[in-house]
Amino acid sequence: MPGLNHTARCAGRGPPIRVKLETMSNTELSPASLREAFGHYPSGVIAIAAEVDGVRVGLAASTFVPVSLDPPLVSFCVQNSSETWPKLAALPALGISVLGESHDVAARTLAAKTGDRFAGLQTESRDSGAVFLHGTSVWLESAVEQLIPAGDHTIVILAVSTITVHPDVPPIVFHRSRFRRLT
Repeated sequence: MPGLNHTARCAGRGPPIRVKLETMSNTELSPASLREAFGHYPSGVIAIAAEVDGVRVGLAASTFVPVSLDPPLVSFCVQNSSETWPKLAALPALGISVLGESHDVAARTLAAKTGDRFAGLQTESRDSGAVFLHGTSVWLESAVEQLIPAGDHTIVILAVSTITVHPDVPPIVFHRSRFRRLT
């Protein structure tokens, strides 16, 4: 049964209209089906970056979540198989940059397994070692507060020490494996 027909009235008034309701099928839980399902939830994209022995190291994540206002905490999730996260995890300061509309290519570059993840990007490094990307909507200087194992990922809770907002930079949104702009 591909869909159900339903009769409805707009706001309970007026002539009835026919609406076709699509039914959802149960799908086997697999990494591919879960990735497809989870991809229907739009999210922002961040860069997590710092200097390690004078070299910029970073990664991209689409799992950023504000956690608490008092104390100021945010979180993101990182794959346990990440080869970059172990280089960042123990550092005293990390830069979180909320990527802007112009960063669709940068997001893919930061997520790449190889190559210069900062190629073509303008960055700012702080004395603390935190690195921020120019053209982003928010910068959060932070430090790891807590690591929580969660299946094939780790939930990283970060304590925020400083914040810089660039209000005229609209964020980029990741939805169904594509980068989109808010309209």
